[in-house]
Amino acid sequence: MPKRLFLLDGMALAYRAHFAFIARPIRTSQGLNTSPLFGFVQTLLEILENWQPTHLAVAFDTEAPTARHREFPAYKAQRQAMPEDLSAALPHLRRFLDAFQVRALALDGYEADDLIGTLVRRAEPAGFESFMVTPDKDFGQLVTERTLLWKPGRQGGDIEILKPADVCRRWG
Repeated sequence: MPKRLFLLDGMALAYRAHFAFIARPIRTSQGLNTSPLFGFVQTLLEILENWQPTHLAVAFDTEAPTARHREFPAYKAQRQAMPEDLSAALPHLRRFLDAFQVRALALDGYEADDLIGTLVRRAEPAGFESFMVTPDKDFGQLVTERTLLWKPGRQGGDIEILKPADVCRRWG
């Protein structure tokens, strides 16, 4: 059986799910917006049920500044604050990961992108086929024949698995 590593960009997937349901959020009887949880868990279940990962982890950003923030104070300054509903759902997302026995990765001073990039580069010479699970096109620069971009489907559509030729065709 081939070694298959799936690394999920936790924040990007949670954001995506939150905004996918923004017009009709899914809420608990107490009012908690569970849209980010629903969308994230759907992606996780798709991977577990249909892709047979041998290794799986979810990477998260932390609030600690990175070297990019220190060198470029305007780095991500234009970004809006995280929606309150999304922020309230994140601790529950971590609980889901614990329940699924999926490792959550976070390291102060580094973004989830940095962790995923480092791990896929280390996994490739170790014989892994790696999948970077994210809607973020910036990951395209890391795609090789053994490290692929796994993009969740949009609006109920199919997932996309991007190889080097696909990245070049799409983004040049």
